[in-house]
Amino acid sequence: MRHTWRWFGPIDKVSVRDAAQAGAEGIVSALHHIATGEVWPEDEIARRHDAIRAGGLVWDVVESIPMSEDIKTQTGDCKRHIANWQETLRRLSASGIRTVCYNFMPILDWTRTDLRWETGHGAKAMRFDLVDFAAFDIHILKRPEAAADYPDWLTDEAARRFSGMEDAKITALGKNIGAGLPGSADGYTLEQLLEKLRSYQGINRERLQQNLVDFLNEVAPVAEQVGINICAHGDDPPWSLLGLPRILSTEADYAHMLDAVDIRANGVTLCTGSLGARPDNDLPFLAKRFADRIHFVHLRNVTRDTDTVPCSFFEDEHLEGGTDMVAVIAALVTEEARRRKEGREDHQIPMRPDHGQEILDDLTRGAQPGYPAIGRLKGLAELRGIERTLSHAHYGLGG
Repeated sequence: MRHTWRWFGPIDKVSVRDAAQAGAEGIVSALHHIATGEVWPEDEIARRHDAIRAGGLVWDVVESIPMSEDIKTQTGDCKRHIANWQETLRRLSASGIRTVCYNFMPILDWTRTDLRWETGHGAKAMRFDLVDFAAFDIHILKRPEAAADYPDWLTDEAARRFSGMEDAKITALGKNIGAGLPGSADGYTLEQLLEKLRSYQGINRERLQQNLVDFLNEVAPVAEQVGINICAHGDDPPWSLLGLPRILSTEADYAHMLDAVDIRANGVTLCTGSLGARPDNDLPFLAKRFADRIHFVHLRNVTRDTDTVPCSFFEDEHLEGGTDMVAVIAALVTEEARRRKEGREDHQIPMRPDHGQEILDDLTRGAQPGYPAIGRLKGLAELRGIERTLSHAHYGLGG
């Protein structure tokens, strides 16, 4: 695999030079300052390439070209935004980019209730607490009919939790849950979030699935034409939130998307952390099941409090948690060998150590939550060690 590292641009407190020293070979980045739905200017694309090269690496993967709510709901400026997405693909291809990650989660992207939860050994990790989330939904956001979406035991526990919640915790929950994409300045107040939720009235799971297929029917042929692989990131967490449908949470969800738009350029971002929050997602199996269409990989691990859907979980160390990371990497190394024999130009799959616990000096650096320097360095070193071992001639997986 090609070892990459997410960098949020000049605002990032972890530099490209840091990434190179950590062992990264390439950078995953995006132009977060460009408004969602607009075409990325050629000079801004060139400026980001230059900034990354100045740090000693190259820009390998775009994560993400943001997906407007107009596209997801097929309302408003949907057609213009799709045309702009297509044009941005053309400009990125001309600059040398060959992989673009995106997601189709309605309104909320990845969602956590605590961005710096303390683990048993004092590291800081991101956590999704189901009771806190229900308390937010029912008692802070006060979404109409919210209580009906939860079992009685959870609504009772959420009420007890909220009754003892300090103002600082209430404010933090609103900020954490209403945040936009990592690295972006987007986000919602409670009032804005409720208004956005109203815009999804009448859009059920089947409708949202079709909207994704319609989008891909427009965009995937352009991606194929310009030599870019586009790859959908899974829902995070992989279940409905705030009454909204989520459509990339399971094997069946991905199979539906890939079968509906059966173009190799239309593929998967295999995120072991996102999909791993569900006990019914077998990640080594999924890595084999969709191997031919995996264009990008996020490797991280989560530990679930319970094996239920939904559940509470935290982001564990990369080799801990519920996913057999050795088996996942073995499947990916095997697929790369198969692609090389087939002569595919995309035989090397870009991978990044996704997220990481804040440890040692990370605790005072103040980097983007989930993206510390040392925690990711540790994860990358562990993952790279597994890959190197499995690729060794003694084991034969690398062909």
